[in-house]
Amino acid sequence: MLRLLLALLLTLAAPGLAGAQGAMTAAKAKDLVRASLVAESEALVPGRTVTLGLHMAMKPGWHVYWRNPGDSGLPPEMGWRLPAGYTVGPVQWPVPERIPVQTLMNFGYEGAVTLLVPLKVPEDARVGETVRLAGTLSYLVCEEICIPGSSELSLDLPVAAAAEPASGQAALFARARAALPEAAPGAYRTTREGERLVLHLDRPGLADVSAAAFFPYAEGAIENAAPQDLAVDAGGLRLTLTPGEAKATPDALAGVLALTEDGVRKAYALGPEPVAAPTTAAVPTAPEAPAAAPEDESLTLWSAAGLALIGGLLLNLMPCVFPVLSIKVLSLVRQAGESASRVRLHGLAYTLGVLASFLGLAGLLIALKAGGAGIGWGFQLQSPVVVALLAYGLFAMGLSLSGAVHLGGGIVGLGDGLTRRAGYQGSFFTGVLATLVATPCTAPFMGAAVGFALTQSPLAALAVFASLGLGLALPFLGLTLFPQALRLLPRPGAWMDVLKGALAFPVYATVAWLVWVLAQQVGPNGLLAGLTGLVLVALAAWAWERARGAGRIGTGLGRVAAVAALVAALGLVALLDGDRAAARGTALAQGEEAFTQARLDTLRREGRTVFVDMTAAWCITCQVNERTVLARDGVQAAFRAGNVAFLKGDWTNQNPEITRLLERYGRSGVPLYLVYRGQGEAQVLPQILTEGIVLAAIGQKDVAAAQ
Repeated sequence: MLRLLLALLLTLAAPGLAGAQGAMTAAKAKDLVRASLVAESEALVPGRTVTLGLHMAMKPGWHVYWRNPGDSGLPPEMGWRLPAGYTVGPVQWPVPERIPVQTLMNFGYEGAVTLLVPLKVPEDARVGETVRLAGTLSYLVCEEICIPGSSELSLDLPVAAAAEPASGQAALFARARAALPEAAPGAYRTTREGERLVLHLDRPGLADVSAAAFFPYAEGAIENAAPQDLAVDAGGLRLTLTPGEAKATPDALAGVLALTEDGVRKAYALGPEPVAAPTTAAVPTAPEAPAAAPEDESLTLWSAAGLALIGGLLLNLMPCVFPVLSIKVLSLVRQAGESASRVRLHGLAYTLGVLASFLGLAGLLIALKAGGAGIGWGFQLQSPVVVALLAYGLFAMGLSLSGAVHLGGGIVGLGDGLTRRAGYQGSFFTGVLATLVATPCTAPFMGAAVGFALTQSPLAALAVFASLGLGLALPFLGLTLFPQALRLLPRPGAWMDVLKGALAFPVYATVAWLVWVLAQQVGPNGLLAGLTGLVLVALAAWAWERARGAGRIGTGLGRVAAVAALVAALGLVALLDGDRAAARGTALAQGEEAFTQARLDTLRREGRTVFVDMTAAWCITCQVNERTVLARDGVQAAFRAGNVAFLKGDWTNQNPEITRLLERYGRSGVPLYLVYRGQGEAQVLPQILTEGIVLAAIGQKDVAAAQ
């Protein structure tokens, strides 16, 4: 039996091994991308600014990405190592191309591209010395598959009183500047017409325009793969766009408009570009530098594993995990008379189930991120299909706890039929289920550990996730390793049936919450399909129970009806992804705005204090913080008194722009709370909020106390 469990562990951990193998192919990226660092001048002049170029030449058919990569991918990022006093400004991005990949639309560059970067030379730079400019250029290069790569770049330049243009580089920099967008040639605006956005460019006498494309700065602002309908009249140009998951408003839509006019491609920058702070030594330039929370600053593999272990322990107290664990403890009470060795084996089987599930999910996450997917921890709950299937399994488990149906080995695919089996398989699958229902929760210390793990090698990441799983399994494992502790539990009796029935109601509450999550992800038709699936699960359970003792024919008919109902429920689940376009997302309260990077940058330029709430409907920790802290009258009054802008990022469904911000601050999942005060760097708040923490962060503690 244990050999079987170990085989299952290796099977579920296989995606992690695949992720490690994928990382080993990263060296191939250097053959696909030839990168170099060049300068426009032959020398550096004190107090002057020189333009540097990050030049990348790709093999035919391969591409790298723009600042907003589109539906998948990551933009190039340079981690600079500069002498003291030298500062680089934001990257100047050439106009990208639309690159279709199956059903996705990416924004990037094929052939070759040069990213221009201004370098400010300090006034006190000593004439005659030689300065080394260096850094690590990280990128994702893709064809049908994606390979992450990096190049160590360096350039030695002398400091001189005057400088001539670098010989042989004039043409390269001229082409790079010609590829940058120009200022808009006329007034522009965006309006909403029905469900679509219309971009207007006022330019009378516009010549023959054969093509146009809009590239938004903010990820998720538009549906990238949707058609962009072009119309040109005497007054100018109209480009009709489909809003994306970020629900961009007309006044927040900014980006680059590319036109083909009289056979010549032109591009114009529309709206403000995102703020990018000057970059000094050892800080990436694009996108904005990672700014980890204070607890992340000195994380090592061992400290991250320790935090993960503590976070896993605390997960046992979360409302999504506790009912499942309680049911298994009940089964231990029944087994109190068994030998100590059998009880220990049950604990080990449960632990294997937890570890196999954690490693399987983590391995899949690592492999998908290595392929360019913008996802994080809990990514599976961004799928309505997974949410619905989890609701169906827990609903069947609740029906069994209520005594409506007795599930056994015959329906091994249903949650309770597996988790309540007396054998080791029941303990193993209890661990699997505990992991699945734990992923919506984020315990203290867990976010920093998981965020650290996903920046390390695949093997190091899997070690941190294994530590997290061990923490989740430890209480139950400890109870079984010391069977004498079972003597502290009440003796078996009728009370167990009463408690078993009572435990059905937290399970039903979890099902209700999952249905609510589903309602945030899909439209009315998808929600109807999900609810109908629950009815079919109940029908399947009823038909299976009625088939017991109904004779040979009656038993056969009942089981056929049960299986048919389950098949129909699964068929309805397959329809849920098709209803994503109508998803409503987490509702915004009065005074809240939907997060976009463009809106955040605008508020920071205005000097406003900004509170950023990265949340998701399926994140229980997020919902508790919002209802018990952020919605309190004192906090809301402090927000108003301090003119604090509240931006809410909804990660219920995939949103690459939110994923990028999470990664920037060393996180792989929600919740994430940031406070920006003016143009300074963000303060990262703990994942479990209190009113005092929020008020102190926004500088309104005294105001709230006076309320």
